[in-house]
Amino acid sequence: MRKSAKPRPGAAPNLQHARAVDPYIPGHGNPGYRISRYDLEIEYKVASNRLAGKAEITATASEPLRRFSLDLSDSLAASKVSVNGRRPARFTQRGGKLDITLATEVPAGAAMTLSIRYAGTPRPIRSTWGEVGWEELTEGVIVASQPSGAPSWFPCDDHPASKASYRIEITTDSPYRVVSNGVLTSRRVAAGHTTWVFEQAAPMASYLATIQIGAYESVKVAEKPVPIRAVLPPRLRRQFERSFGNQERIMRAFTRWFGPYPFPEYTVVITDDTLEIPVEAQTVSIFGANHCDGTRDAERLVAHELAHQWFGNSLTLTRWKDIWLHEGFACYAEWLWAQECGEATTQQMVARYYAKLANSPANILIGDPGPDDMFDDRVYKRGAITVHALRVALGDPAFFTLLHEWTSEYAHESVTTENLVTLAAKHSPEPLRDLWRTWLYETPLPPLPVLESH
Repeated sequence: MRKSAKPRPGAAPNLQHARAVDPYIPGHGNPGYRISRYDLEIEYKVASNRLAGKAEITATASEPLRRFSLDLSDSLAASKVSVNGRRPARFTQRGGKLDITLATEVPAGAAMTLSIRYAGTPRPIRSTWGEVGWEELTEGVIVASQPSGAPSWFPCDDHPASKASYRIEITTDSPYRVVSNGVLTSRRVAAGHTTWVFEQAAPMASYLATIQIGAYESVKVAEKPVPIRAVLPPRLRRQFERSFGNQERIMRAFTRWFGPYPFPEYTVVITDDTLEIPVEAQTVSIFGANHCDGTRDAERLVAHELAHQWFGNSLTLTRWKDIWLHEGFACYAEWLWAQECGEATTQQMVARYYAKLANSPANILIGDPGPDDMFDDRVYKRGAITVHALRVALGDPAFFTLLHEWTSEYAHESVTTENLVTLAAKHSPEPLRDLWRTWLYETPLPPLPVLESH
């Protein structure tokens, strides 16, 4: 989990960008248009870490446009740009921005088709949280872009509220297997290279777009209630059966609690390298070899990453200050699963982490933690206990009805805390203002919420 890169020294501020900027990821996001579709064609050489790409982007101008920008890392150089089949008056690239100036203004409401050819040696984007985006493994690639790493491999409007459908085509050396978002629609082999084509029809934020490359084999895990497959090094096959053996059971439990799985299928990738934490992407979760050790010690993470397909990938925050909507619900899903598999009751899990919070500094606002603390464990755990406090206030029937409504009413959309507050109010005979205020917008820890039946 990392922060966005700072502009290069001397780069002039661009006021056109200011309206689109999320203060948690300054410099990312762009005003003036709305992207509905990315068609990406990428050729990648593993040995030399060389990427050549073509991006066809379908967008609509939201205001009259003569000049606009896309996010693109300076490690990738754009060589050719066209808008609606015509060359622009000019384009320039610096400070992580590809700036395009048109010869003729595009009116508000007009459709635009952007074509961008680019190439370079992709590398992660450096940030306060570490490095995000395209990263080489010992043998292959991992793409982990949360929250601001997408421009490390394709030109985009890198803002969480900018969701679009994707077609991702990648050609690489044939010994390697490729995984990306959505459904694999075709695979072609020619002259020692394989071209993999994936279609992600449901809208997706740019940070959730991913490509994984490795010396992997594919394993079918389940067909119902959702097709689940795993992609992993052959050496880890036996350990996988134990460490990830409950995925079908977890999926069945989650569809019961949260509603139908929001995508056509689900893929788990196990890299041959160690990863400190798993990585979430839309329809894909990525784990390290250390999470596949023949025990079930990492099963809470297996549950957590699957829960993000509902809370984070289908329902995606509009602004990063609301990250508790992702992590609080995913963490609470861990605790629900702990009870389902007999490890501990949800109330016991709440009490365990409440005690840890009580012994930690109470100096963070969960509803707006600030960029430095957005991935702090207190956001995850206090966010999860906030979900539990809501359950206590509503009672189980209304609470689980709310979860189903939350995931269905806002499926594949951008959400805010205010959306949840409004929806929850419909299920409560009593006002919930104090609950939201004390748990999300004040620093002292409120009293432990207790389910009477637990």
